[in-house]
Parts: sequence; C-alpha cells; structure tokens
Amino acid sequence: MSYLEYRVQTVPTGWRKILHMNWPVVVLLVAVAGYGFLMLYSIAGGSLQPWAEPQMIRFGAGMVIMFAIAMVPIWFWRNMAGLAYAGTLFLLLLVEFFGVAGMGAQRWIDLGFMRLQPSELAKITLVMILAAYYDWLDEDRISRPLWVLIPLAIILLPSFLVLRQPDLGTAILMMTGGGIMMFLAGVHWLYFAVVLAAGAGLVYAVLASRGTSWQLLNDYQYRRIDTFLDPSNDPLGAGYNITQAKIALGSGGWTGRGFMQGTQSRLNFLPEKQTDFIFTTLAEEFGFVGSVSLLALYALILFFLVISALNNRDRFGALTTLGVAATFFLYFAVNMAMVMGLAPVVGVPLPLVSYGGSAMLVLLAAFGLAQSAHVHRPRGKR
Repeated sequence: MSYLEYRVQTVPTGWRKILHMNWPVVVLLVAVAGYGFLMLYSIAGGSLQPWAEPQMIRFGAGMVIMFAIAMVPIWFWRNMAGLAYAGTLFLLLLVEFFGVAGMGAQRWIDLGFMRLQPSELAKITLVMILAAYYDWLDEDRISRPLWVLIPLAIILLPSFLVLRQPDLGTAILMMTGGGIMMFLAGVHWLYFAVVLAAGAGLVYAVLASRGTSWQLLNDYQYRRIDTFLDPSNDPLGAGYNITQAKIALGSGGWTGRGFMQGTQSRLNFLPEKQTDFIFTTLAEEFGFVGSVSLLALYALILFFLVISALNNRDRFGALTTLGVAATFFLYFAVNMAMVMGLAPVVGVPLPLVSYGGSAMLVLLAAFGLAQSAHVHRPRGKR
C-alpha cells in the first residue's frame, strides 16, 4: 500500500468521498462553464449583467447540488428512481394545466424565483428509472418482448406529455436517450432495426400529411423542416436565424475576430444569442480553434464518464453513468448540428454554456448521480 492510499483510507469518511470523486470531470465542467461566462459577458457588451452573473450564481448552486448528490450512496438513488420518475410525470401534468406559456409553447412552472422546465428533469429521471429497471431485471429476460414493452412504455409516457407542450425536439431527445439506454442494457439489435424502419415510415407519413386533414405536425414545425432543407427560401423570415448563424460561423475563420469583437452578436444580428445560438458567438470570436477546444472539453468529459462506467461493477451505477453521458452528448451534438445547419432548429441549449437555469441545474444534478456512482462503486482489495 502506497503512502497516498494509506492517507486516503485513514481520513474521515466524508473527506474520503470527496477524494474519491471523479475530479477530472469536475475540472472539465468548470472549464466548460468558463466558456459560457466569457461568452455571456461578451454578448452583454462587457458586462456581467444581465446574463453572466446570474449564470455564475446558478453554476455555483448547481455545483453544490452535484457535490451533495455525490455524497449520498448510489443505492439510495436507485431506490428513489421510481419516486423521481413519478414526480416528473406529476410535474409534466401540472405544466399541461397550470404551466406558463412562452414563445408559443407551455413548458414551464413558475416557482417565483425561477421557472422550472420539467421536461429537462424528465431526461434525467428517465435515465434513473431505466437504469433501476435493468438493474432489477434478470439478464436472460432483457430481450424478451414483454420485458421490452415495459421500458418502451416508460419512455413514451413522459415523451407524449412533452410533445403536447408542444416540444418536439425535447421529446425526440428523450426517446433517443431512452433507446440508447435500452441498447446499452443489452436489448437485441433487431428491435432497433424495426424501430429505425418504423421511423423512416413515420418520416414519410409526416411529410405526406402536410396540408391534409390528418396533418401530423404543427405548421411551425413544418416551417422548421423547410428552413433546414433550404434556409435561403426565406432569409429574412423563417431562415433568418440559421442564415445569420452560418455567417457568424464562417466569419470567425481559424482564430476568430477576437474577444468581444464579434459583429454578428454585438450588432444583434443573432437572435437568441445568449441561449440556443451561443456557439455561433464563440465561433465568431475564437474561430475554429476556440470551437474545437470546447468540443475537446466535451469529448474529454464523455471519455472520463465512460471510463468510470466501464470500471464500475455495480450495474445501476454503470448504466446511470452511461445514461448521463448519452444525455450530455445529445445536448451538445444536437445544438452544434442545429446552429451549423446540419439539423433542424429545435431549441436545445448548449450544455453549461447557454444561458438558462433549469437545464444547467438539472444537468449538474445528473453529473452528481454519475459522481455518486463513481464514489460509491465497489472496490476490491488491492
């Protein structure tokens, strides 16, 4: 036993848990959030208000939540998974009847000091309940039809409630994240082949239903598809956001225009520059180098989460960590694809960088679950 191992085993339990945390992930989260603070400061013209300072406060609160969750044994969160899932369904139902509307959708609950978006919470509680389900289920039953239908129902129920808000983008992300969890748990690949085939048929039905009495999407959602396929059709209307985003991305070049020198954001050509389109501001001011640097930080966070999961012999802890990693990946991959014109605009924030309360706090709580799994993972004798 080395001296360091001896010291770790002789400190009090609480301090030992802190030492056992996945510290590379903590450092990387702080680094990513730092990008967000800089961008929000720049967008405001060199001021901490109205975005950077509140974001810093929320990040600090989120880190406290992450550490608090990490200190609680992972078996407690496994036992709480069902209650957390049921609570999320209740909040989604509250949104249906008493939610606050904004920008054409009813997605928030007004708590007074902040607006809570239960659909963000649903992404994480869905990971918890699926991890608990597959931790309970015998491995030889995982791919049997009956035991595949149960997690499908678990995924589709909150997705349906989110879709009614309407929030198609978040509903798709939830279903995708749930599908990834099922795949990681070991469900046979043939089920996914059937789903992909059905998905292709659904896409055809969606496009064919446009303008009919059985139209499957709202008109604004079809306009998003049109904008995605050809933004130049309406450059001053529906295609304005993505057109200006591409101008900002291209004007950054290799090294960018410089900090606080982005004309697209400073001259207000970019709508939602502090939220969904903040990556374009980063690309304009720091160029390709800055953009790839942020992407590298995201990739490193995924790397350390996957390594933690692979080294965890507790099935619930490993699946939860992989589920958090998959959710985190979907966040930044969809946002970046969206602002680059590779995916339709669906209103997904850039994790820890975009301005917002619910998304940041819920995501840091999810990292707390991954940290709890890492801290309390089974450790064999050395």
